[in-house]
Amino acid sequence: MNIFGLFERRVGEALERLAEAGRVPAGIDLSKVVVEPPRDQSHGDLATNAAMAVAKSARLNPRELATLLIEDLQADPRIAGLDVAGPGFINIRLRPDVLHDVVRAALADPAGFGRSGQGAGAPVNVEYVSANPTGPMHVGHGRGAVFGDALANLLAFAGFAVAREYYVNDAGAQVDVLARSAFHRYREALGEAVGPVGEGLYPGDYLVPVGRLLAERHGPALTAQPEAEWLPVVRAVAIDAMMDLIREDLATLDIRHEVFFSERSLKDGPVDAIRETIADLRARGLVYEGRLAPPKGQLPEDWEDREQTLFRATEFGDDVDRPLLKSDGSYTYFASDIAYHRSKFERGFRQMIDVWGADHGGYVKRMNAAVKAISGGEAALDVKLCQLVKLLRGGEPVKMSKRSGDFVTLREVVDEVGRDPVRFMMLFRKNDAPLDFDLAKVVEQSKDNPVFYVQYAHARCASVFRQAGEGGFDAGDRAALAAADLSVLDDEAEIELMRRIAAWPRLVEAAAAAHEPHRIAFYLYDTAAAFHALWNKGKDLPQLRFVKHGDERSTMARLGLVGALMGVLGSGLAVLGVAAPDEMR
Repeated sequence: MNIFGLFERRVGEALERLAEAGRVPAGIDLSKVVVEPPRDQSHGDLATNAAMAVAKSARLNPRELATLLIEDLQADPRIAGLDVAGPGFINIRLRPDVLHDVVRAALADPAGFGRSGQGAGAPVNVEYVSANPTGPMHVGHGRGAVFGDALANLLAFAGFAVAREYYVNDAGAQVDVLARSAFHRYREALGEAVGPVGEGLYPGDYLVPVGRLLAERHGPALTAQPEAEWLPVVRAVAIDAMMDLIREDLATLDIRHEVFFSERSLKDGPVDAIRETIADLRARGLVYEGRLAPPKGQLPEDWEDREQTLFRATEFGDDVDRPLLKSDGSYTYFASDIAYHRSKFERGFRQMIDVWGADHGGYVKRMNAAVKAISGGEAALDVKLCQLVKLLRGGEPVKMSKRSGDFVTLREVVDEVGRDPVRFMMLFRKNDAPLDFDLAKVVEQSKDNPVFYVQYAHARCASVFRQAGEGGFDAGDRAALAAADLSVLDDEAEIELMRRIAAWPRLVEAAAAAHEPHRIAFYLYDTAAAFHALWNKGKDLPQLRFVKHGDERSTMARLGLVGALMGVLGSGLAVLGVAAPDEMR
């Protein structure tokens, strides 16, 4: 039950009636009309910008139009009061039974309350992590992994058909470096005195097992071969081992992708998809041979003033046209990326979301241009950039890991603090804002630790039901709770909690539309704070305690409120991929 969507439709109907009466023109665009919580709760339960959003089309002053809308809306039996504020906002005060109906709806279907048909089953591809398969995941990868996974959960909750995809970068120069690094460990496993890992190779101990595996499979045979022969053999084994390692790292955060798409398959598959993509773009006049102007400022060392095969990226909003072939005739990374996103489009995805590290920000415009080109404007790409994570312990920077060689692994962090703190805290900040992750603070049991504060609210809800059961109340009878007389919930703290429960369905749709799962984390924290405030108020005011022996009427009503809240907290934590415990130890 989304009361905001319900009253948005109600406002639309009011405008239609005004049009039928000839008081405003017909066919007014309502796309900018919203119904939302007022900034100041003293103003009411809902607020709408309708009068201001359509005043120009209606050819009326916003306050004049607001007055006409109020004349229509005041006949609605669910509305207790209406007034015009500022330049034309309409504030709406609801009758108490509207919020009571919300509580009953949340009680009737705890897992389904807040779920939305917004996505209407539309397929959406969420590609996230896509770390190079050259070693274990680090904390920065973890932020993109958690963000992408929570966004996929959120979109599924909002009714989209979500595909979770990992793009395996197994075709670039970095995987050849991986192979040479593994070959060093292979020779080491054979007993050769190879010395320390050479400069430019990956130094971490995680490749020691790969070297042993190669020694078991091939004995010393590979050492007799030239690099051109052993490199593809070692590379394939090393990539498989690294992808197994990455899957294990992701599993510690309960992250599992449905699709692992190989970059190498674009060129080495049944057809050369990159060549096919370039040919398709060329046939549409979007690829040409030409020269690029030199970049502004100091010229990069690898810049060449030569005729190149270029994609007309500027026709689709990019700053310059982009090369598709290197000077040696091989494909650029960009050419591979165009072919990859063309594959997504051919697989039926018109909505694509890529989660990248912040260092790829300069790549966004060209990829948006590419998706517009390969789809003829049918597909949309939203690139979400995740900023860096600064790892601290008690405010001090954390030293590097021996296992990885030059960074702290994600696995080490999860092993130390647990899955839930990692997932929640990675989302308790907007993705494009830097994040300080303090290993000491995320395990504190205090209000200052958001994940504890929210989980503790859920556990407190469960404790209320245990206390009620011990007191002889039939707390497990959801029908009895839904039938309770909720009119006893008249304290402002109780009303605030009902308002917050009512806000959940709208919050889900808004967060899904914006591709911003952090909104769920913020909502959960604020809602938990409202519940803890009511709990503490009950300590001072016995009449507000959740369980009152000898007073079944108020106890069942408050159990209904707590049950509805518990369902919302559980759903929100599930979207974030965080456990909703019934007890905190």
